[in-house]
Amino acid sequence: MDGTLVNTNLANFLSYKKAILSVTKSEHYLTFNPDIRFNRSTLKSAVPNLTETEYERIIQQKEEYYNEFLHETKLIKDMADILFKYSKTNKTVLVTNCRQDRAIATLKHFGLQDTFSNIFYKEFGENDKEINKFQHALLKLGISPNLVIAFENEETEIANAKEAGIKIINPVVE
Repeated sequence: MDGTLVNTNLANFLSYKKAILSVTKSEHYLTFNPDIRFNRSTLKSAVPNLTETEYERIIQQKEEYYNEFLHETKLIKDMADILFKYSKTNKTVLVTNCRQDRAIATLKHFGLQDTFSNIFYKEFGENDKEINKFQHALLKLGISPNLVIAFENEETEIANAKEAGIKIINPVVE
């Protein structure tokens, strides 16, 4: 979803920035870079010397602040057009690394919540190990990967889709 259907990087960054200020009570001069997603790893390098408690509180508050910045998200029109066109005649499934509450809020913001037949959110396996979201969805839906067309923008996730047996990834759709 993030970066494929909706650009959420700015809202995500602003949520982190507000959470950092709220927890540390000091201004950190962070600059938004649209090419890099601000995440837990970049948080540690952008704001060094955080205690583990501060780090966890920032992450928690970032999730709470996200809805305040939904207006800073942008629908990727070409992808939304494909979704609207094909969701009428095909089963459309959202398989996202996004957390459920944030995904639902974002989908509702753009009126997309009813365009998917199924939605799979970020899940972890044993020992908090990330699972291959594509393999998980295929298993749960009981469908063959050769019946799937995937839209994905992250290289590691494209590799996961291929590992799951999905051959059509990011097709050119007329």
